[in-house]
Amino acid sequence: MVFDAFVQDIENNQWQVHGAEVYSGGQLVHSFGDTRDMKYPIYSATKSILSVAVGIAVDQGKINLQRCVLDYLPERFVSEMTREQRDMYKTITLHRLLCMSVAGYPFRPEGGSFLRFSLSCPLPAPENPRFDYSNIPAYLAGVALTEAIQEDAWAFIERKILKPLQISGAEYDRCPDGYFYGASGMKLSVNDLSRVGLLLYSGGIYERNRIVSESYVKMASSVQQMNREGGYGYFLWKYRDGFRVSGKWGQRCLILPHENLIVTYLSHMPDSSDALFSSMEKHLLGK
Repeated sequence: MVFDAFVQDIENNQWQVHGAEVYSGGQLVHSFGDTRDMKYPIYSATKSILSVAVGIAVDQGKINLQRCVLDYLPERFVSEMTREQRDMYKTITLHRLLCMSVAGYPFRPEGGSFLRFSLSCPLPAPENPRFDYSNIPAYLAGVALTEAIQEDAWAFIERKILKPLQISGAEYDRCPDGYFYGASGMKLSVNDLSRVGLLLYSGGIYERNRIVSESYVKMASSVQQMNREGGYGYFLWKYRDGFRVSGKWGQRCLILPHENLIVTYLSHMPDSSDALFSSMEKHLLGK
């Protein structure tokens, strides 16, 4: 690992990297830029935090991942669906949403009610699992979480995840129906996201405090649905011998348990995030 060479690439290319951290054996060994002061958009890395919250609800017996998502959604919305729509959802379980194996959703919900929009989307062959990335599965999972635990999902995340991780000041989005959006919209510092990585790296424990079960972390970080990137778990991407948390424009937390490594960086790179990732692999992972 040559961290200085990674930093040199960032500076030479004038990449908009807010900050980066590297942990070895759970200890911070390298740091660059603003890792603690500012909160930055993490985009789809939000989904991974939602996954942990769902896992806690599973541990509490409040959610069964093999049940149809309609069982957990508010009745006033489900009752508005046509029989054809409800039949279409018979095989769409929370498991299917968490591993993005429902094909046909638009990329994001729209309009005055994200929930009505999502439930009215035509889905070709919903009974056939196939990887198809969209924000809608995460959004629906977040709504289902709120209804299952009978508590606002964001309040639950703050109480059960962020507070134990000693994360304060996180920002988030809600949908027009008032639910935590779940798919995107959070803002965290680099160090905040590293703490999420440390939680997953340790199998659900942070500073000797069990937050989510090891069994859920193993399920979430294992391949649940194959794709061309190597596989997808529960809002986590398979990566090498571990897995990664990812946002769309260069937000990453790589968890590599067999190498005892965590690499986190936040950036804003709509056009060059692949080059940044390649530099990280070359200089930090020797790939």
